Amino acid sequence: MTYDLPFFALLDGTPEGTPYPQQVHDLGLLHVPSGRIEASDPYVTLGEGLVVRVEPGSYPAFVTVADVSEERDGSHLREAYLSLVLSDGGPVAEVRGVTPEGAEPADDGEHYGVGVDAGTVGFADAEAIVRCMPREDDSTDWYDLLFDSGEPTSWFELMDSPGHYREGSANITMPLATAGENVVLSHSGWGDGFYPVVTTHAADGTLLGVHIDLLVAGPDDEADDEEADAEEAATERATA
Repeated sequence: MTYDLPFFALLDGTPEGTPYPQQVHDLGLLHVPSGRIEASDPYVTLGEGLVVRVEPGSYPAFVTVADVSEERDGSHLREAYLSLVLSDGGPVAEVRGVTPEGAEPADDGEHYGVGVDAGTVGFADAEAIVRCMPREDDSTDWYDLLFDSGEPTSWFELMDSPGHYREGSANITMPLATAGENVVLSHSGWGDGFYPVVTTHAADGTLLGVHIDLLVAGPDDEADDEEADAEEAATERATA
């Protein structure tokens, strides 16, 4: 199903159609040996997110960050897309909403995506989560053991570290990994909410990437409203 929202992932500069300058940041590789990519809020639903099937492999991950400051001076940055690049098979010709594993296609105007309750989105290999994360029970809680352990290697600390890829994002090896199985994480733009998962395709249909659209990029609605108000005022003056 063709995606019906503006889309500017992996574009540096100020793409036509959005007023916000963007910068793309490399987040290393995501290992997907099973070919089953899970998209989730990793602090809340890791292991329970939607799954998209791809060819098994290791794929470059990127976060596209938009400058939404009024002066466009870099003082207000928001993550706009978390992306995996699956192929360099040419320019993007089509953006599609995903149909997750085991699901029926969405109705027109609706999209599958990630529900966010901890201000974070992430990608991981769905089968690696089962193998490489410790089992949670009454004595083992991921939050205290991994996410906010107080150690420099805690997931919160790595996401807050400007020396680990970039502040606000992380690439973290799962604690029981044997072959580098990992999670790529990013803050979710404006925070909690629901964010569509989409795929990009070349003109011949080749799958180019999987993306979480954090609904930051696009027209500046406030600027559009101001322009409309100005035009209305000018019309009123002209007809007075």
